[in-house]
Amino acid sequence: MCLQTGGPTGVLHVYQGGLAGFKTRLSPLALAALCRGRVVRVPAGSLVRVVGTELVIPCNVSDYDGPSEQNFDWSFSSSGSSFVELASTWEVGFGAQLYRERLQRGEILLRRTANDAVELHIKDVQPSDQGHYKCSTPSTDATVQGNYEDTVQVKVLADALHVAASPLSSPGPGLGRSLSLHLGEPFELRCEAATTSPLHTHLALLWELRHGAARQRVLALTREGRLHPGPGYEQRYHGGDVRLDTVGSDGYRLSVNRALAADQGTYRCVVSEWIEEQGAWQEIQEKAVDVATVVIQPTVLRAAVGRNVSVAEGKELDLSCNITADRADDVRPEVTWYFSRTPDRPVPGPHVLARLDRDSLVHSSPHVALSHVDARSYHLLVRDVSKENSGYYSCHVALWVPGHNRSWHKVAEATSTPVGVDVTWLEPDYQVYLNASKVPEFSDDLTELECRVVDKRSMEGSVRVTVSWYYRVNRRDDDVVTSELLAAMDGDWTLKYGERSKQRAQDGDFIFSKERADTFSFRIQRTTEEDRGNYYCVVSAWTRQRNSSWVKSRDVFSKPVHIFWASEDSVLVVKARQPKPFFAAGNTFEMTCKVSSQNIKSPRYSVLITAEKPAGDLSSPNETKYIISLDQDAVVRLENWTDASRADGVVLEKVQEDEFRYRMYQTQVSDAGLYRCVVTAWSPVRGSLWREAATSLSNPIEIDFQTSDDMAFDVSWFVVHSFGLDKDPILLSSLDRKGIVSTARRDWKSDLSLERVGVLEFLLQVHGSEDQDFGNYYCSVAPWVKSPTGSWQKEAEISSKPVFITVKMDVLNAFKYPLLIGVGLSTVVGLLSCLIGYCSSHWCCKKEVQETRRERRRLMSMEMD
Repeated sequence: MCLQTGGPTGVLHVYQGGLAGFKTRLSPLALAALCRGRVVRVPAGSLVRVVGTELVIPCNVSDYDGPSEQNFDWSFSSSGSSFVELASTWEVGFGAQLYRERLQRGEILLRRTANDAVELHIKDVQPSDQGHYKCSTPSTDATVQGNYEDTVQVKVLADALHVAASPLSSPGPGLGRSLSLHLGEPFELRCEAATTSPLHTHLALLWELRHGAARQRVLALTREGRLHPGPGYEQRYHGGDVRLDTVGSDGYRLSVNRALAADQGTYRCVVSEWIEEQGAWQEIQEKAVDVATVVIQPTVLRAAVGRNVSVAEGKELDLSCNITADRADDVRPEVTWYFSRTPDRPVPGPHVLARLDRDSLVHSSPHVALSHVDARSYHLLVRDVSKENSGYYSCHVALWVPGHNRSWHKVAEATSTPVGVDVTWLEPDYQVYLNASKVPEFSDDLTELECRVVDKRSMEGSVRVTVSWYYRVNRRDDDVVTSELLAAMDGDWTLKYGERSKQRAQDGDFIFSKERADTFSFRIQRTTEEDRGNYYCVVSAWTRQRNSSWVKSRDVFSKPVHIFWASEDSVLVVKARQPKPFFAAGNTFEMTCKVSSQNIKSPRYSVLITAEKPAGDLSSPNETKYIISLDQDAVVRLENWTDASRADGVVLEKVQEDEFRYRMYQTQVSDAGLYRCVVTAWSPVRGSLWREAATSLSNPIEIDFQTSDDMAFDVSWFVVHSFGLDKDPILLSSLDRKGIVSTARRDWKSDLSLERVGVLEFLLQVHGSEDQDFGNYYCSVAPWVKSPTGSWQKEAEISSKPVFITVKMDVLNAFKYPLLIGVGLSTVVGLLSCLIGYCSSHWCCKKEVQETRRERRRLMSMEMD
């Protein structure tokens, strides 16, 4: 069994066990752990409240896990001995008659916070409310386990706390409790707080700023005497801009060195009184008072520049920025001058001319100066103005106030209306003429154009001229004419090529140059038909600026120059002739080629002599042989002439500018064929270079040796028994110049015959060809020429191309006779074998055999068996 008794101190006396038990003093938490029963708890120690404040006493039951709400009864005793019913959660008429009126007015009420917790609220505490309050819970348990009630003491003190707002002491106009300030101005607010409580209490103070319904902590003084800045005021507090000081014994002063826009609002002084009971702090009361409403007035600042001005080029531009403000305290102006091409350009823009910072340091370019004439006027001076200074000028002013720890705060800024400045200057005056110094007559001719600047006026040393070249193709009148840029020169002499001329300029075909100070030239080294058209030049005047840059001030166009020549096709005609139309072998062959051309500029000719075998010559059909050539520089070269013994046997020479002669000495039969002249016309390009203009082929001249008694031939036939020519040739048959045929001996049965079937035709026949006759066959001819002295001279042999011969086997003819012989012999042998067998069986092997007749009965008995 576990019983308890309670005292006013909340310490429980526990008797545990039976008669032999013992008595000890335990706290409610220890009791709950020891008895494992229900424990009712109220705040330990005593509660202190001030008259007129609200008293709240919480009460809860530990180790309660019931499904329904726990009921609570509250009782009061002024001395702690006899308790009077005060209020109950389950019985309406539980309170004594003394408290019913206050219960009905709601001054005393119970507020449940959980199933096992409730709070006693007493509004407007009176001195009679001082005493002991007991919270108990009825028990329905079968056995009493734990603590079912607890008591707490409440002390009521008289209101001894005094809080009041001090009169405003900050400078500046004020109306009532309102304080009007400018940005950056300082202000101070005071609050008086004192207590005459007989107990040892402590005061805590908080300065609070209200913006409508929102509240913001500014700076607080805790009960321990420590200062804590509110959110957003840490930096200003540590920097010394926001401070809290005590003035005398009961004064508290909030100081702000530089007012910001966020400092606007109503400032409230909140004072709370605290007491320490048994090591725990209790707030016994809190009072607040509105000290003042701070209104931050914006600083009125205006900036103005004079009217639009006009200044001559090279003179000075002087502009004044006048500022006005509604405050004359310690403010620092920052003045910045801006320049823009248009009046509606946003400021600040990228073009800053000069700036005077708050430390009175000037930042500007060498040609711009900024001066401080008086406290409200700032002058801008631009020296040696030029056209680029024409535009709109404005000044921007910002006012700064110094803060704590060398910080600065911007309190106002303004921008003046842009003022227009017109710089008058004399435009360069000049004329431009374009003429063609060299006009092409043919393709690949040189074209040269000169662009001259004349009648120059107002062209001082600060002006330079450049040129741009354009090409315009000829169109019909109803077509749109477009110009193509060939090259353009900037003010710094940088030449830029257009798409049409970029590649040809890199190749050196287009040359742009400046011949003299007032003359520009354009050369086309090789003028093509695509270059025909109109050309014109544009001369630009550039003016030097103060920053050493160049600005284009004027463009003057020349009249176009027409480049054109009649376009006709090049014509090249070559005629070959033979002075001696008939000759014999051993004589000299001569052929001349006459060349005529049209529409070719200053032509030079190169000649190539070719030879073709005549029609009907099967030794090398359709083969063209290059013999000798002569180029346009009269250099002779042997082409495919491989006869070393006749290296000097061919000659090609230039008889006239348009006539060439070819000679061949000691002609041979192998030289027969068709001879032509291949002539190419070349036109000069860029001096030492040449361009191929046209190529033409002459009519053929034939070398045809007429056979007669003065010419004979040795003809030989050869065969190479392989698919290639990798074996040695075998002589088959030969026919000498006297008509004697010789046939080589062979190891197979086929026969050969060689005969002359024509003047220049010899026939080899193979009779009864066999498979051994396959291979490459060719003939070799050695001409014999009779000289005028009557002797015969053998010339070089000529061999034909090989012809491959294959021999196909006739299977039927090859096996016909062996097959017939085999069938006949097999038939005879078969018939002979049959005859021999018959005779042997009929006469030689005959034997008589007598058969014994059996009885019928015997046979029948055997069948029976």
